[in-house]
Amino acid sequence: MSTVRSEKEAVVAEVRSKIEAASAVIITEYRGLTVPALADLRTKLRGVGAEYRVYKNTLARFAAREIGIEGLDDLLVGPTAITFVSGEDVAAVAKILKEYSKTNPSLVIRGGAVANKVVTAKYVEVLADLPSREAMLSQFAGLLLALPRNMAYGLKALIDQKEAA
Repeated sequence: MSTVRSEKEAVVAEVRSKIEAASAVIITEYRGLTVPALADLRTKLRGVGAEYRVYKNTLARFAAREIGIEGLDDLLVGPTAITFVSGEDVAAVAKILKEYSKTNPSLVIRGGAVANKVVTAKYVEVLADLPSREAMLSQFAGLLLALPRNMAYGLKALIDQKEAA
């Protein structure tokens, strides 16, 4: 009986370490998805630095409690899978899950945790609608470049105005 307990404790420790290492976790229900569909989803998520795993809900709850994430218990019911986001681009992972759930209605996004704070399914969907990290960085770079350029145009116009007067 002690080997079963030690195996369960090892799984709890594994889940805890994965949650602690992740920038976010997204909880989904996968009831009705086929094995090939789950394999396809795992492959897509692996491409953006995420891992899609199924654990016993009870053991995942213990891990979440040990970390101090309150409210994750409510999401860990029924056939549940946890997506561990190891990269910084949580939006890319959320986008893959949202798009996959459109073509596979059996995949239901329940919510998750970002920075150890529980978030709703709606929050995950909002994350999915954000532009990619690269797109946001390029928009920010464009904005930073526009400031000195606009200032230069304004100074040039002011100088031209003074010369004309």
